[in-house]
Amino acid sequence: MNKQEEQTLRENIRHLIKYVKTKNQQEKDLFRESLKTLAKLELSHMLTEGDVADTNPTPNKSTGINVLEDLLKKIIPVLEPDYKSLTTNDEQRESFRAHIVSAIVSTLTPVEINDEAGDIEAAEMNLEEEIDIDIGGEDAGDEDKFIDIRTDAEKKSEEEDAPDPRAEFGIEGKDETGRNMAYNTFNKIETSIIDSYELLSNPEDQELFYDYLIANVKLYFDKFEEALAPDVEEPTNQAYDMAKSEQPTAGGGDVEEFALQEIVIDL
Repeated sequence: MNKQEEQTLRENIRHLIKYVKTKNQQEKDLFRESLKTLAKLELSHMLTEGDVADTNPTPNKSTGINVLEDLLKKIIPVLEPDYKSLTTNDEQRESFRAHIVSAIVSTLTPVEINDEAGDIEAAEMNLEEEIDIDIGGEDAGDEDKFIDIRTDAEKKSEEEDAPDPRAEFGIEGKDETGRNMAYNTFNKIETSIIDSYELLSNPEDQELFYDYLIANVKLYFDKFEEALAPDVEEPTNQAYDMAKSEQPTAGGGDVEEFALQEIVIDL
């Protein structure tokens, strides 16, 4: 085989490898999109069916969606009453919604990063355990022996000077009442969210869980807001409109009475 034939063969092999890789990636992308579409349909069906738990649910194609469904059954009953209790103005509910969604994102983002860096951290921890270096030079039980000599007044003063955790939780420019309510509410559901996410180790399950958790929390907030809508247009019909347009003049009380009587008879 001469150099020209060898070069041609190498190029053909490269093209073949590239083709196989591209095809595999396309198939993987197609599978992922199909899985997302199926998950979206399953969650939409769950939303339309209402909030009553199914005693014999059919499992979804994705473990991530199954875990998410169980989580939603825990956190939605917590979110709904707290959200609906904010009735002074729309700004309170908008603030509550924004803080809850932001808190979910902030909570799960470090978890995702930790999962990706898990092997490195595990290696570092193992290395530290093997070396077993006491950096501080203190015994592990020294903290239990510490005697606090501060007066009650000094302790109270330090507690008052401590930063308000609700301020750190807050989003600038958003209503503080909504922020405070969201802070208390999120403390009730944070552990459940983290525990559910940490059940998943498959990257696709994690991605579906994260994306559809955010989407569904927003959808449920929309649903709660619709339930609070004060102005519902009253249904009407042609007979009512005609009767209302024929307003009686002075001394025309018999006309109104006849019209009402006629409607009752027809019913």
